[in-house]
Amino acid sequence: MIGLLLALQDTVTEALPAETANAAAQATAQVAHSSINYFELLLKASLPVKVIVLLLLTGSLVSWVIIFRKAGVFKRANRDADDFESRFWSGADLNKLYSSATDRGRVVTGLEAIFEAGFREFARLRDKRVADGRLQLEGAQRAMRTAYAREIDALERNLELLANIGSTAPYVGLVGTVFGIMVTMHDMLNSGEQAGIAAVAPGISEALFATAIGLFVAIPAVWAYNRFTTRVERISVRYETFADEFSSILQRQTGEG
Repeated sequence: MIGLLLALQDTVTEALPAETANAAAQATAQVAHSSINYFELLLKASLPVKVIVLLLLTGSLVSWVIIFRKAGVFKRANRDADDFESRFWSGADLNKLYSSATDRGRVVTGLEAIFEAGFREFARLRDKRVADGRLQLEGAQRAMRTAYAREIDALERNLELLANIGSTAPYVGLVGTVFGIMVTMHDMLNSGEQAGIAAVAPGISEALFATAIGLFVAIPAVWAYNRFTTRVERISVRYETFADEFSSILQRQTGEG
């Protein structure tokens, strides 16, 4: 790209008068060797653009904190589900699994929480001498549905905030762009400068910088939201399948199957 610009410089130099050719050569060299200093661009930006960029960077920080935390939550949820299912389907006694889930100091989540809620209600109704096995089963299913809803709600926590950041960040950046252009036009009118590229370039650059930051914030947030939503759906199917299978086991124990 730089070689093409220099070749174009030589062609223009031969066709123009000496002073004009020198000016063109200097402009071409400046374009070829210049680089954008984003930090300096932010420092020289107008106050509205600075505020909007700082707001966007704050949103980006919040979204990345949510992304890393939720990634750990989903990884732990799948690992705990694998561990519990391996113990559950190994033929372990249900009473022993329940005692393990209710050990003092333990906080159960995921499949184990659904199992613990269902078996606790089933055992409670059985200990109360509820003769109707159908009532025992329905009580256990209600308890598992409640635990299931609680676990899914925990998985979905903060995803709404992630979606809001991803959907609003481009528009917030666009507001910064509008402010940057307005400030540039206002400064040009006050200074009386001609509307040349040298006069408008700094203001346009800071305006477009706000849009770029908005996209930088939005793209990871939207991608993570879609990714996490898909993982919630997969885990919810896994939880529902386990609840149905466990209900079948309890149904056989009540003699209703």
